[in-house]
Amino acid sequence: MHKKITIFLFLFIPALLTAQKAKPKNDSNYDERLLHFGFSMGMNAMDFKVSMNQPGGPLNPDGLKAEVVSLKPGINIQIVTDFRPSIYLDLRFLPGVSFGQRNINFYDSEGVMWGESQVLESSFLEFPLLLKAKGMRLNNSRPYLIGGVNFRYDLAGKKEYDEERPVYLRLKRADFNYEVGAGIDFYLPYFKLTIEAKMSNGLRDVLVHEPAPGYPEYTNSISSLRSQMWVLSFHFE
Repeated sequence: MHKKITIFLFLFIPALLTAQKAKPKNDSNYDERLLHFGFSMGMNAMDFKVSMNQPGGPLNPDGLKAEVVSLKPGINIQIVTDFRPSIYLDLRFLPGVSFGQRNINFYDSEGVMWGESQVLESSFLEFPLLLKAKGMRLNNSRPYLIGGVNFRYDLAGKKEYDEERPVYLRLKRADFNYEVGAGIDFYLPYFKLTIEAKMSNGLRDVLVHEPAPGYPEYTNSISSLRSQMWVLSFHFE
């Protein structure tokens, strides 16, 4: 998946830029400002990197394997704060919210689905701090690379298991992620539109290792869950 995204970015961005003919530049002063603001809306696909305990071991005697299936589209809404310390570098802070869902299925050693599908919903407060490295402006567009860190807090994280729902996994609320991506700024007559693709990877195990009463296999079979998210954003500045 990582290779496909990388190949897409390297093919898509140069094709857009080279296809442009020389045209009058849309002059604006947001690139010259030390500080400017905007807002962002986007779509996400949330995933997990799942590590299982040793099949046949004391914590996973049934040899269960878990994987995320049926990736569901989510949404992101953020406020853009952009600080420009130099011509080709921006420091960006984009606090906001993101909503999404991850479905985990368990399979036995023969590949047959085992137990209940686990539907884990998340409602994150997020606080990304990113460094944007910009290329040369070509007509009314400019490519860039971006990377940084993001602290997320999951408001949907459960303190206790819900006896009315067959969900036997719980997630920690706090998570810390690193993010990398690329995008293109498009200079329009009255504002700047940015299209950005980004990958976010969690740095900590977010699974609460406290089994649900009567259903210990779900939690015990998993060694760790680390968050992963793919985001396509549209910034308006």
